[in-house]
Amino acid sequence: MRISVFVDEMGPSLEAVVDQFQGAAKAGFAGVWVGQRTGRDALTTLAVAGCRTPGVELGTAVVPTYPRHPLVLAAQALTVQEVVGGRLSLGLGVSHRHIIEEQYGYSFDRPARHLREYLSVLVPLLRGESVSYGSETLTAVGAVDVAVAPPSVLVGALGPAMLRVAGELADGTVTTWATASALAEHVVPVITKAAGARTPRVVASTVVCVTSREDDHRAWVTENFAMVGQLPVYRAMLDRGHAAGPQDTVIIGDEAVVERQIRRLFDAGATELVAVLLGSEEEQARTTALLAALSG
Repeated sequence: MRISVFVDEMGPSLEAVVDQFQGAAKAGFAGVWVGQRTGRDALTTLAVAGCRTPGVELGTAVVPTYPRHPLVLAAQALTVQEVVGGRLSLGLGVSHRHIIEEQYGYSFDRPARHLREYLSVLVPLLRGESVSYGSETLTAVGAVDVAVAPPSVLVGALGPAMLRVAGELADGTVTTWATASALAEHVVPVITKAAGARTPRVVASTVVCVTSREDDHRAWVTENFAMVGQLPVYRAMLDRGHAAGPQDTVIIGDEAVVERQIRRLFDAGATELVAVLLGSEEEQARTTALLAALSG
């Protein structure tokens, strides 16, 4: 099983983030992933920490598309790809209406159309091709002259329209708040059909904690991620996974319970797991030991 770990890019200092990268690599994880939130830039963080952490995949989950023209994102991603020696997996997504419209001031109209147009420009640019593209919402003319192999492109796709675009134009998807049943019954069939002859990557990102305090941690997730159930795209994914809320999607319990639930994700069609660690230092150490033993 290919297992990676999510590192908090919003750590107290960049040096602390680098330490987490190096600790994850030393523990035996296949990769290290970061998010793009209200702190450090995800790709810049990967460039800095990744060049000091050899031998592991480096991923973003996920970089929002709207604030970055595809010519700009292609240049940034290819530069990072060069810095880290070809280990980048570029996870991107459309984000959410309240962020794109209220924070950035862009229209969030027809996000699946936006994603299709964006990838139609970005993917050729990453391959070193010139583009001349014009649509109602996007114009892009030019190329990015960085001679490196393109990174893998993944989409934070949850709904059927987004999954179809990801299957057709990208290398796969990064999911969140998705249960094994949501993967097996929805995500994997839709993206696999859209991908045709290709086998898409299905990167399942989820909270993992080996603990004897399962009820306490589920209650913490319920309280701290209550907004998840209120966002339409997440609510739909929870419903598809027969989950009342985010607390029903996390993997929490003793070693046997956690291993069984992880295997369910892979049996459901996940090709990789990105674990978001939760709990005390002792609990995270137990979790890391189990995940490292399962990885490979």
